Amino acid sequence: MFTGSIVALVTPMDDKGNVCRTSLKKLIDYHVESGTSAIVSVGTTGESATLSHDEHGDVVMMTLDLADGRIPVIAGTGANATAEGVSLTKRFENSGVVGCLTVTPYYNRPTQEGLYQHFKTIAESTSLPQMLYNVPSRTGCDMLPETVARLAKIENIIGIKEATGNLSRVSQIQELVDDAFVLVSGDDATALDFMQLGGHGVISVTANIAAREMAELCRLARAGEFAEARRLNQRLMHLHQKLFVEPNPVPVKWAAKKLGLIATDTLRLPMVPLSGAASPVVEQALKNAGLL
Repeated sequence: MFTGSIVALVTPMDDKGNVCRTSLKKLIDYHVESGTSAIVSVGTTGESATLSHDEHGDVVMMTLDLADGRIPVIAGTGANATAEGVSLTKRFENSGVVGCLTVTPYYNRPTQEGLYQHFKTIAESTSLPQMLYNVPSRTGCDMLPETVARLAKIENIIGIKEATGNLSRVSQIQELVDDAFVLVSGDDATALDFMQLGGHGVISVTANIAAREMAELCRLARAGEFAEARRLNQRLMHLHQKLFVEPNPVPVKWAAKKLGLIATDTLRLPMVPLSGAASPVVEQALKNAGLL
């Protein structure tokens, strides 16, 4: 459940900015049918930063309800205050989520010791499996392999979503942790290379709109069929790249609406819909990937 193609699910909203249950069900059904390994609910792609604490919990619980046991659900529980991370994590104890994905604190820029104490405190507050998430381009801090290795010794810290795009991190972390520690990519454009180096899968933005293709890509990688995987990945490469032509999740929500997967591409301010200049770029990427 922590390997293969895991979708960093968008949070669909109606025209008024309220969470849209109808579109959320449609998305979940789409991922069940497409072979997605698991859903991350209200991660950073799910607009965790602009949902209230109560909404955050409500969306995860709605996702669990609509998934109805058909696909594992991982709760996004990241926060830049440790106490808030603990509170979110405790809310999902015994809820049915299979684990939590927790991003490094953003804006605060903690030291490596601060990162260690942050994740240690959260992990010790729960029995739920914890997956670390390192994305320095969005948070302003980089959790180094040595810190990951210290945290990997805590029993319920079971893996990391590594989204630096730095492929050397795979071997650097592998050398410091045991074989059971899960390494998944958080960068679609380098995910196949990450898996070829020994990674176990990807928590994917692209999977929101190319779920079957990303599931197949991970299946091929696990089977060692890298020539075929590369052909598929090359078809998706423009999509991997152009879904970040404006800040995530702006382009992927526009694409999901274009494909009829969600009713609107509404976002919460300060995020605004895809610009007129960027929409043809994303549309062309969808065509290149064979989705339009």
